[in-house]
Amino acid sequence: MDLFDYMSEKAKEQQAPLALRMRPRTLDEVAGQQHIIGRGKMLERAIRADKLTSVIFYGPPGTGKTTLAQVIAGTTNACFRQLNATTSGKKEMEEVTSFAREQKGGYGKRTILFIDEIHRFNKSQQDYLLPFVEDGTVILIGATTENPYFEVNSALLSRSTVFELRPLSKEDIETLLDRAMADPVRGYGSLGAVLTSDAKEFLSDAAGGDARAALNALELAAMTTDRGADGKILIDLETAEECIQKRAVHYDKNGDQHYDTISAFIKSMRGSDPDAAVYYLAKMLEAGEDIRFIARRIMICASEDVGNADPHALPLAVAASLACERVGLPESQLILSQAAIYIACAPKSNSCTNAIFAAKQSVGSVRTTVPVHLQDAHYRGHEALGHGIGYKYAHDFPNHFVEQQYLPDEIAGQVFYEPTEIGYEKQIRSYFEKIGKYKK
Repeated sequence: MDLFDYMSEKAKEQQAPLALRMRPRTLDEVAGQQHIIGRGKMLERAIRADKLTSVIFYGPPGTGKTTLAQVIAGTTNACFRQLNATTSGKKEMEEVTSFAREQKGGYGKRTILFIDEIHRFNKSQQDYLLPFVEDGTVILIGATTENPYFEVNSALLSRSTVFELRPLSKEDIETLLDRAMADPVRGYGSLGAVLTSDAKEFLSDAAGGDARAALNALELAAMTTDRGADGKILIDLETAEECIQKRAVHYDKNGDQHYDTISAFIKSMRGSDPDAAVYYLAKMLEAGEDIRFIARRIMICASEDVGNADPHALPLAVAASLACERVGLPESQLILSQAAIYIACAPKSNSCTNAIFAAKQSVGSVRTTVPVHLQDAHYRGHEALGHGIGYKYAHDFPNHFVEQQYLPDEIAGQVFYEPTEIGYEKQIRSYFEKIGKYKK
């Protein structure tokens, strides 16, 4: 490399986006993903020992897939080559595999091939890699935002280890923002810029686990904000909102706003107000509330406040919770909206809730014994002791019901569950009256 090439490379580095300049260079600089690169984890040991085998990195944008590949490139003694599946074809793959064969045969060196967006390769392109991965000519690192079990050939998957990268936590992104503000060479440490605490918290929250989005917003703020009278570039909450084009929702996940909003959400569903319920749902979603937390509250409300007035409410809420976990944001907001509106519109009854609390109170206050005719008679000697004698099998009687004492003698006749005249419970009460359990 001559002087002009060197100066060109230096200029390119300085003009690169902040997210690229701040990309971690070592494993210790990588934020998040401790479940796969924490001390002692298999991937961490393989990278540090330079014993990596073929891997697929799978996760949403901005979680560090390319970063990990670059860290590996900087620490390995193997040759490193990179392709992007959106712009590369068979010609580029042939060049890399030819190079890898020469390195392995002539110098005994391994070649690591990083393919970004590997799911963009079609089946034949992926198949082309198989023999080279199989015999170790190349060590494959594939990166994809799509589920590799659907988008990557099973034969290629069987020769690779899949590592799922998770969205970065708010704390991880705050660490990256602090690092960018403090670094005098790659970041803004020498720029005289100040990032306020509420702006940092907002950016780390609004980025949604995407480090690149947070750093891009920070760069836009730093480059477009005029210096104040004190010569500083102040990046405050208003500036941060403008740069990420999202308004901050006043919502403290660990404070009153968190508890007040979820309380209003539940009370709106209980009070049969779908408009209020969906409003508070939207507020929580905009603030970045955990969708699993919201789904849990909907399930609880479905049982506590709807109960048997609409037996479909709880299965629907459970299905919504499972669907949210499998689909994720942003689509899961549609699922949560459907579930919250259904619960709000459903007939309400807390008879089941009252029944269990009343029964628990009775259990805690009265010592009882199971009636003899209900006791188990299957174990040896139990029948001789009289266990189960006198029990009437309900299916042997009309309507599959027979008058019989089920509660212990000490609380015989006590009623815990009283179905209302609302929704499906009206049918339950009618059935009980029909078979004689409840007298009209």
